[in-house]
Amino acid sequence: MLQFIKNWMLPLAMVTGVLAWPWVSRLAFITPVLIFLMLLLTFSKLSPREIKIQREHIWLLVIQIVGSVLVYGILYYLHPVIAQGAMVCVLAPTATAAAVIAGLLGGSVAFLTSYLLVCNVAVAIAAPLLFSFIGVHQGIPFIESFGLIGSQVAPILLLPLLIAWFIRYTLPSVQEQLVKIRGLSFYLWAAGLTIVTGSTVKFLLQEELNYTMVTILAGVSLIICVSQFLLGRRIGWIKNDPVSSGQGLGQKNTILAIWMAQVYLNPVSSIAPAAYVLWQNSINSYQLWLKAKKREGKAELIEIQSKILLSLKERIKQ
Repeated sequence: MLQFIKNWMLPLAMVTGVLAWPWVSRLAFITPVLIFLMLLLTFSKLSPREIKIQREHIWLLVIQIVGSVLVYGILYYLHPVIAQGAMVCVLAPTATAAAVIAGLLGGSVAFLTSYLLVCNVAVAIAAPLLFSFIGVHQGIPFIESFGLIGSQVAPILLLPLLIAWFIRYTLPSVQEQLVKIRGLSFYLWAAGLTIVTGSTVKFLLQEELNYTMVTILAGVSLIICVSQFLLGRRIGWIKNDPVSSGQGLGQKNTILAIWMAQVYLNPVSSIAPAAYVLWQNSINSYQLWLKAKKREGKAELIEIQSKILLSLKERIKQ
């Protein structure tokens, strides 16, 4: 039963958010806390000695930061809200679950874990800067805007890392307990997804929306999602590890992305990262299915080879 719930947690969380939006949307204020706790549990198993910055990390980071600005600039003339939605889909840091998916697909967990740290630090610096010029705070002086946004975003992304490392070196027994319960981050993610889905539904119902805009945002989100997975895999071929780079660039912390869009940008733009949830999980499901099929194919091939060898041995004996 527990495994069934895990397998269907994505649709269950989203359906719950849709059906129970009047209640779960009221919990939007705890979303930053859930993101903080997810990152804390993730970083608790990351030793500073394991962090190795590679050339591919730099390329992925450049695409993520510079790419978000370029996408915004290109789409701004189509519509500012579409540009904001596209930008946040590129800017959002790697999902904490990316390393797990990469491991299942045969990628490098160490590579993804290091990049998770790198991109979270980078986004903690870049997001306040970009949102000061683009979002709802652009009307106030830059220094004030940057300080306000930075004081809200940076603690969510950087404090979990600092606290996790402080605990590692001063309270090893606590660190061991955090590692033991790291699976709790999965359920925190589900709770966060339920809440941001409910908040999105509340906004959609209370505002008079142009559903052409909704469709375009979802379509742009799909294009960006597929492009990031493909571009990441392309970069990964440099070191013969397309899976790790593909997940690093394509699999996003969508809960954080939706929250940032709802708080710092035009809330309508949050539709893009909300749709990204479906696109990236569809791609991940397809990749895992392909991996399972290949594994089955190899097992069948080994079985056939074994039968052939057995047959040859029997003929030799005759």
